[in-house]
Amino acid sequence: MDQRITFVTLAVADLTATKEFYLAALGWEASYQDETVLMLQVAPGVMLSFWDVTEFEAEVGPVKLGQAPLTLAHNCRSAQAVDSVLRTAVNAGGTLLVPGTARAWGGYSGYFSDPTGYRWEIAWNPSPLGERLLDEADAAAQL
Repeated sequence: MDQRITFVTLAVADLTATKEFYLAALGWEASYQDETVLMLQVAPGVMLSFWDVTEFEAEVGPVKLGQAPLTLAHNCRSAQAVDSVLRTAVNAGGTLLVPGTARAWGGYSGYFSDPTGYRWEIAWNPSPLGERLLDEADAAAQL
């Protein structure tokens, strides 16, 4: 697993208010948005994502008191790479939460938690946005 974070995803109860705050009030620009998610590029190869809590829980699992409703994400270039990283994490002592699964948004992802309980999404996003983030992360790693 490369030493890289491509997404930080935060579950939010009111996505409309979140969009109004970041886009209208702060003047940030969306890299992607729909009725369930808002993505803001905050650095080369790094996206801050706000996800409707109901959709978040449907994919990641329930939000629990004392457990931050967020995931860190590591993107890969294929579904096979996702499965490989998940195996590596579990073999290293992580806990598999959700095995690699084809997603309605067109990609493939699974989840593990580290020994402290922080949840990681390992994802393949075959969109131009997903490829661009990986290209930027690769370029930054060369510096």
